[in-house]
Amino acid sequence: MPNENTSKSSIQCWLALKLVSRLAIHKKIKLVASIGIKSLFSQAFPHKSLVKYGLSSKQISMIKAPNWHKVDEIIANSALCNSRILTFDDPLYSDLLKQIYDPPLVLFVQGNLKLINQPQVAIVGSRGASFGGLEFAFNISSQLVKENVIVTSGLALGIDGQAHKGALAIEDKTIAVVATGLDQVYPKSHRQLANKILSAGGAIVSEFIPGTTPRPGHFPRRNRIISGMSLGVLVVEATLKSGSLITARSAIEQNRDVFAVPSSINNPQGEGCHWLIQQGAKLVTQCADIVCELDFSDQPSLNLRSEKVLTEKSQINKEKSVNKDLFIDPLLASVGYETTPVDVVVSRSELPIEEVLTRLTMLELKGVVCAVPGGYLRLNRG
Repeated sequence: MPNENTSKSSIQCWLALKLVSRLAIHKKIKLVASIGIKSLFSQAFPHKSLVKYGLSSKQISMIKAPNWHKVDEIIANSALCNSRILTFDDPLYSDLLKQIYDPPLVLFVQGNLKLINQPQVAIVGSRGASFGGLEFAFNISSQLVKENVIVTSGLALGIDGQAHKGALAIEDKTIAVVATGLDQVYPKSHRQLANKILSAGGAIVSEFIPGTTPRPGHFPRRNRIISGMSLGVLVVEATLKSGSLITARSAIEQNRDVFAVPSSINNPQGEGCHWLIQQGAKLVTQCADIVCELDFSDQPSLNLRSEKVLTEKSQINKEKSVNKDLFIDPLLASVGYETTPVDVVVSRSELPIEEVLTRLTMLELKGVVCAVPGGYLRLNRG
């Protein structure tokens, strides 16, 4: 009997690997690097070899007997929403995105695939931005695209939407990275904006299969793609609890530059940006502040200076005390005095990942944890 897996395409194999549950992305990529994507799903590949890679029996079963019906359904649904499937080994896949710790194995892309590897700057910020913040996002986006820089954002209300509109205003291209399947638009009020992005030669990108609805935990995952594809991230307005600070944190972990726009000290939407600037983010008042900082002529060269953003401990000295109840916080108790990965914090605290990321940001502001390579470290405030 012929081996069914040998006739499968590379795209089918990557999707099958994507469907293997509870196996970290970096481990999946290591498997492919060692074995090869098609060889991995070959029945000829010995079962014992997969055991040596530390896979569970269920994970091995999902590799040896993939759900090809589900894979083919994903491919068909992707075609129905006019999207292309870009796999990790595709030449058009973003070189910068490949460098992050957990790059998506598969991207679904509507529109211009060639944009994915173009020099990009991400513009993010508050959904409830001030009029001045919205105006700034629109204007600086228009200025950046005149410098042949692709503006990337998340298609959200507020700053994201204005960033896309600023690029479209001069009839240029922009990339939207979304947290749903490409068969839908979220928020629904941005359906017309999404259509304009595509008609102007832009692209809409997602790692989520068609049919995936918006969920809170999807947005931090989307944010790592926004920052991962970009040379730098500009935060226009953000509160201290904003998801935009999660994007900034992703940028730091990915060795990207972080830029922030100052605003009035009375503007609560500016607090996050002011804190970022205090930690070393580049203060931006005009397009030249970004263009002069980043070398767009050599995209793969990330000679960026913002590794110190969010990692310095100056916040510890700014606050003289921390409420006693902070130290019985179950999430804080989940962070050890050794480097603790985020997934371990999620497992220990039994909290949703989006809540964990937000609360870790607040704990760092309190000066009791510190972001370090690979996770977080609890600080001894003795």
